[in-house]
Amino acid sequence: MKQILIASNNIGKITEFKSLFTPLNIEVLSLKEVGITSDPEETGLTFIENALIKARNAAKISGLPTLADDSGLVVPALKGMPGIYSARYSPEGSDQANNTLLLEKMTKFQGEERTAYFKAVLVLLRSEKDPVPLIAEGEVHGFITDTILGKGGFGYDPLFFYPPLSRTFGELSASEKNQISHRAIALRALSSRLSQI
Repeated sequence: MKQILIASNNIGKITEFKSLFTPLNIEVLSLKEVGITSDPEETGLTFIENALIKARNAAKISGLPTLADDSGLVVPALKGMPGIYSARYSPEGSDQANNTLLLEKMTKFQGEERTAYFKAVLVLLRSEKDPVPLIAEGEVHGFITDTILGKGGFGYDPLFFYPPLSRTFGELSASEKNQISHRAIALRALSSRLSQI
C-alpha cells in the first residue's frame, strides 16, 4: 500500500483525508504519526504558496511523498477574508472564536452580499525537491448564515449554507460532506495523477 504524509496537525483535516484516501488504497500518515511536531511559518500570500511551504517542510523532514492542503473560507463582501487566515482569523484562533468574529463582521450584509466559498489547494510533492509538484484546486459555493446551524464538521462548517442541500456543512454527515467539499473536489482532480507517486 502506498503511503502519503499529510502535512497538517489539524485533526479535522486528517480525518477527512483518511476517509477520502481509503477508497484509493493509500495509507494516510499524519505529522504526529511520523514524529513531526512543528509547523512551518505560513508566510505565503496565497493558498498555493502556503501549501507549498507546508509540503516542502514535511517532505524534507520525513522523506515521504507529502500532500499539503491550504484551504479557507473566502467571503467577497469582506474583501476575501478570512481567506488564508481562516484558521487564525480571530486572536484566539479557535473555531468558536473565528465563527463569532465572522458573524460580527457579516451583520451589515444581507442576501447576495453573504455569498462565500470554501477554497482548497492541494500540493503533492513526491520528494522535497520535486520540481513539478502536483497541484489541484477545489471550490464549493454557498452563503454565510446569521447563526450557527449544526454540530458536525469543523471550522466554519456550521455557518456555511450549501444551497443544493439546503443545509449548512455543519448539518451534513461526514459522508455527505466528503462527497461535495472543496477538499473532495480538489482530491478528485488530483486522484487521476496519484499513480505518479
